[in-house]
Parts: sequence; C-alpha cells; structure tokens
Amino acid sequence: MKVLLAIDSSELSKAVVTEFERRPWPPDTVVYVLTVIDLLAMTSAVGYLEPFIKSEQEAAKALVDAVARRLSDRGLQTNPIAVEGYPGTTIVEEAEKYGVDLVFVGSHGHSGFVRFLLGSIAKAVVQNAPCSVEIVRHPDHDKEHPDHGADTAQTGGMRLLLATDGSVFSDAAARSIAAQPWPAGSIVRIVSVVEPIAPAATSWFVTGAVVERVREDDAKRSEEAVRAAQEIIASAGLECETAVLEGSPKRRIVEDSKTWGAHLVIVGSHGRRGLTRYLMGSVSEAVAMHAHCSVEVIRDRALLPAENIK
Repeated sequence: MKVLLAIDSSELSKAVVTEFERRPWPPDTVVYVLTVIDLLAMTSAVGYLEPFIKSEQEAAKALVDAVARRLSDRGLQTNPIAVEGYPGTTIVEEAEKYGVDLVFVGSHGHSGFVRFLLGSIAKAVVQNAPCSVEIVRHPDHDKEHPDHGADTAQTGGMRLLLATDGSVFSDAAARSIAAQPWPAGSIVRIVSVVEPIAPAATSWFVTGAVVERVREDDAKRSEEAVRAAQEIIASAGLECETAVLEGSPKRRIVEDSKTWGAHLVIVGSHGRRGLTRYLMGSVSEAVAMHAHCSVEVIRDRALLPAENIK
C-alpha cells in the first residue's frame, strides 16, 4: 500500500501525524511524507523573497525528514518530499506521480508560508485526487466542530461508519474496510439513506399509491445495499451493525455519524472530474467537507472513468 501523508507546520498537522501513527498499516506500506512550499503566500514580501524561500525550503525539508524518521522508527518505509508549488494541485500531482492508494491530509491548518491544510485545499484534493483520500479532523484543533464527542486519540477500537447506496463504488468502499487492519474492538455501522420523493407536476406521479410504491422500492434497495456491505465486512471478522435512514443523504449521513459518535466516515466515490461531477452532484464530497469527524473517500482505480486514467 502506498500512502501520501500531506503535512505542514501547523498544530493540526501534528495531530494528523499522531492519527496516522495510531492506525495499523499493512506491513508493506510505503509512506510519502509531503509538504508544499506555497510561493503564492510569499508575494507580499517580494523584496525579500529569496531569503524567505531559502528559509522555507530548509524548514520544509527539516519537517518532512523529522516525520519520516519518526514513522521509519515504527517500521514503515518512508520517503520525505518537500516541493514548491500551489498545494491544491501539487498534492494531486504528487499522488499521481507516485501512484499512491491513499492521500492522508488534514482539514484545516494555519496561514503561514508553509500552509495548505485549509478547507479549500482539502476540498480540491477530494475533488481531483486519482485515488482514495482521507480528510483528518481532530477535536482539539478543528475549531469549526468544537462539539465533537468522539475522542479520536483514544487507545481502543475505532467506530467506523460506512455509507452505501448499493453501487459498485460503495462495494469498493466496503472491500477497502475489509482489507485494512483496524484496532482491536473496532465496530462498523453500515447505513443507507432513502431519499424523499419530490413529486412532479404530473398527476399520475403524485398519487399516493405510486409514491408509496417508489418509496418501498427505494427502501428495499437500501436494505439490500446494507446487507451486501455487511457480508463483505463481516467476512473480515469485523463487528457490524446496520441501519436504513430517511432524508437527504448528504445531511443524514453527517447527522448519523455525529449521533453515533463515529471516528471515521467512509464513503465511495465515482471518481468523476469536471462538468460530469458537477452535473451528478457528490454526496461523498459533501460528507467529506461537513462531517464532524475524519472522512475517507474511497476511489477504486479499476472503477475510475477513462478520462481519469493517466
């Protein structure tokens, strides 16, 4: 497994590294520890740009070297990388360059010169990365969600919430959970959301019998979706529970993860980019941006659209 760990010098990044360390990883995992020197952040100091760049280059190299050594001491193969560029695109480019399976990045950071863990950057990575992405949130550092009730620093098992719609992308997310090692005592909650029907203007559609039939069919598909995911995940020996919810998928997944106290929400993604993605909408992207906890968006390379294959 190849993982790109994107960090900066913020306090949140320290929490991101700690979260990365506490996760069990497959023994063959290779970690690319990346930081990006954002030259655009230095434009206000044009007259003194050269010494600032040199200072930031040295600081960036020291940062990734220190984290790489720290992870290497835990038996992981590491590669420190410090590059200049715009973080939102550079993280994606480096992920493509090294063919990583997962980008591990924080949700927010700070406004210094070496900075990119802002919400807009995390969103850009989720939208454009050619692989799975985990947006890491920590209750002590993510000020937008101060009421986070689940302590992700605890030493016990993790509470994982998988949202499924029964698609091949959701099945890929279930297989990803089954394939990864998790702390002992971890539990997976599998949910599917039945979206309310918005009646059209035509009279045949608004009749109660037709609406109820459509709702029943949607509920049946959701029940089948959670059962299929449960079979995949239970086969790996993980404890599971399931639920079929009603409402807007984007809102209900976020609400349920918070009520249940999830440490990590896992969702599948179609992996589309550009206009196609905007026309279809993206539940996975909405959940990644608004959930109270960390979110992993799973993209199976075998399922990526042709336009995303390099």
